[in-house]
Amino acid sequence: MTEMSDLTRLTAAETATGIASGAFSAVEVTEAHLARIEAVDEKVHAFLHVDREGALAAARAVDAKRERGERLGPLAGVPLALKDIFTTEGMPTTAGSKILEGWVPPYDATVTRRLREADVVILGKTNMDEFAMGSSTENSAYGPTGNPWDLTRIPGGSGGGSSASLASFQAPLAIGTDTGGSIRQPAAVTGTVGVKPTYGGVSRYGMVAFSSSLDQAGPCARTVLDAALLHSVIAGHDPMDSTSVDQPVPDVVAAAREGDVRGMRVGVVKEFRGEGYQSGVMQRFDESVALLRELGAEVVEVSCPSFTKALAAYYLIAPSECSSNLARFDAMRYGMRIGDDGTRSAEDVTAITREAGFGDEVKRRVMLGTYALSSGYYDAYYGSAQKVRTLITRDFARAFESVDVLVSPTTPTTAFPIGERADDPMAMYLADLCTIPSNLAGNAAMSLPSGLSPEDGLPVGLQIIAPAMADDRLYRVGAAVEAALQARWGHPLIEEAPSL
Repeated sequence: MTEMSDLTRLTAAETATGIASGAFSAVEVTEAHLARIEAVDEKVHAFLHVDREGALAAARAVDAKRERGERLGPLAGVPLALKDIFTTEGMPTTAGSKILEGWVPPYDATVTRRLREADVVILGKTNMDEFAMGSSTENSAYGPTGNPWDLTRIPGGSGGGSSASLASFQAPLAIGTDTGGSIRQPAAVTGTVGVKPTYGGVSRYGMVAFSSSLDQAGPCARTVLDAALLHSVIAGHDPMDSTSVDQPVPDVVAAAREGDVRGMRVGVVKEFRGEGYQSGVMQRFDESVALLRELGAEVVEVSCPSFTKALAAYYLIAPSECSSNLARFDAMRYGMRIGDDGTRSAEDVTAITREAGFGDEVKRRVMLGTYALSSGYYDAYYGSAQKVRTLITRDFARAFESVDVLVSPTTPTTAFPIGERADDPMAMYLADLCTIPSNLAGNAAMSLPSGLSPEDGLPVGLQIIAPAMADDRLYRVGAAVEAALQARWGHPLIEEAPSL
């Protein structure tokens, strides 16, 4: 019989197989993870809300299905941590903000619904930068999350709670969202796997909006195969989302099981190196490129000159869209309301509520976006940023005419200490230097562990980028690299994480 503590160390694929075969029950698996959360999350602070009763009820339903001889799905009974930006009927959704504290939505997001329909056990909601605005999870109104590799360092952002839950073995699967790198950057700094699917590949219905033309939900896991299994559950067309892609989902699971790069052409992005990159990060990246050659891929250098303008374009487009999206938080319809004593106007109540309910980073981006969209500056700022976005999309298109995928470091540095960049927004924004272009173009990208930096012993991520609706290429390349690296190391990288 598998020990309860051992159940938290299994991959999602192993967990699902064990539940389906009767080696252990879904309830046992869920209880093991709930016990792990109780034991370590006071230190990590990955979760904002744990739904113990709901999780156990879902697990009991899976066990009842198995006892009746019903066929179980590929992730039935597997626990999952859900980023607190997705609406969940009967469970609080705060988006990491005080302005939504205590709000319980009356409906499920499409991602939430698909997880429930697949019999995935939702353990609870994870911590995040407020409204997904940040690269460190320090902007959460409920306090920062620690990186399980070193609790004094950030776990990435905005989905640091999801990545930390994986790295601390509180959940084998998690869901994140990626607006400028918020799935991939946390994956890189915690030694886990994170995927930003093609824009529109996973429904945004019920996902609290930050920047609607950039936001994308995606899978987070400890292995490439687990990420593929979760991707296949949540992806697919949704008529409730006008930006949802009405095309078949690429067979990401088959690609992850194949894991073969022979005959593929891999492009190394020239612009993703140089000043600002930690030497240990570049060392592990160069080793990964050499490994791809050993595995049979043809590696060529590719230039995408417009990528150097991506950061500036992003920080005009994203704040502009957020200033529009967050206008709904007006103290009139839902969420926090302050100052409504009968003597103040609606405008005053809205202003007082927003002052108390929004954090500094949200206010900073709303003000920047409102300015960029103002009548005298729209063309100079927002309009120009959209033109740069077009140039970046064209750079990708040209690159993918000659290569199958692109590769780069995921982040310029490893996880930085909590508080180090708190007073320097520009330094914080640079954490997403390599990830932002894919959001602007809407194509698919993945981060997976490429080793530990020799400088500080912290995880480094390898980014793989594929054309839109070619998400399966990410898994094919990622699985090949993962298998080769783990054979070299003798174990998965996550096993080197310090025990909490």
